[in-house]
Amino acid sequence: MRLLKLILFPLVPVYFLVIKLRNLFFDKNIFKSKRVNAKVISVGNISVGGAGKTPMVIFLVKLLKSRNKKVGVLSRGYRRKSSGFRLVSDGEKILTTVQESGDEIYQTVLECNVPAAVCEDRVYGAVKLIEETGVDTIVLDDAFQHRWIKRDVDITIIDQRFLMADNFFIHNLLPTGKLREPFTSLQRADIIIINRKFSEKINIPANKKKYFEGKKIYTASYKAISFVDVVKKDVYVLEEFEGQRSLVVSGIANPFSFLNALAQTNVDTSNKLIFEDHKSYTFKEVQLIRKEFYATNSHSVVTTEKDAVKLMTFSKELDDMDIFYLKIELEMDEEESFTNFLLFNN
Repeated sequence: MRLLKLILFPLVPVYFLVIKLRNLFFDKNIFKSKRVNAKVISVGNISVGGAGKTPMVIFLVKLLKSRNKKVGVLSRGYRRKSSGFRLVSDGEKILTTVQESGDEIYQTVLECNVPAAVCEDRVYGAVKLIEETGVDTIVLDDAFQHRWIKRDVDITIIDQRFLMADNFFIHNLLPTGKLREPFTSLQRADIIIINRKFSEKINIPANKKKYFEGKKIYTASYKAISFVDVVKKDVYVLEEFEGQRSLVVSGIANPFSFLNALAQTNVDTSNKLIFEDHKSYTFKEVQLIRKEFYATNSHSVVTTEKDAVKLMTFSKELDDMDIFYLKIELEMDEEESFTNFLLFNN
């Protein structure tokens, strides 16, 4: 893979030029962002995958609901098996399958029970979501690069582990590195959140501090809450899984934090199946999980909430196995300050 990335390195300047020109056209108002009839809060990042956008979106939605905002969520629906505008939920019932909407927004709807939609065109999608559900606040999922829609608050979330990395194949632009945009693009953000996940807080590296100057910076972390039975929805305290031999199944961008969380809860993670990000499970993978489960004499299958919403569709094929997901929540280290800035400084 590294050899391929080196071969593709000559394309990095081309990619940089395209990004630079596109942002310049927006900055000079040649490309015009359109405002919709709702407050718009964008959550995004400058790298590919694993920053924690979905937990952040869920945190924001719950926060806004607690402040009596009629909030909805809009996403493009990454890797969904549909196109165009799809109303995922009207706030009372789910109207699509996880395959039609994508795993991230489906998880958000299950967790928050709010109106939600997917659409590649965020402006059109926002207008339709407002018309069909009457929301007055929209949280845009993964929209830092989608500048066609005017936003009131632009939040960029960065994985602390990614930030601390000093690696040519990480802190470089696509297709060689993992950056969608250079660090200089952080100047567009109103709020920058450094997500330390399950790790201790670390200071911003000296060679990166200049990109954060003058910005409102917060840190966030994950807290493991419980284990939830994927089929029965029964909830179990973390202590009940201590020392348990489980088959760990993961199809997320950065499984390190998930494995780290399980290790902190003393779950035996020696047996695991790690799939690609946004894995679309088929009968083939289900059979592989079954085979590995019995071959390793595992007591249960432990997965992420994002994977669980897709594995639920195979409940009949997996009904002889106990499958649980680790429920986590994002916590802001300075929640009151963050809330005040979010609600009253824009």
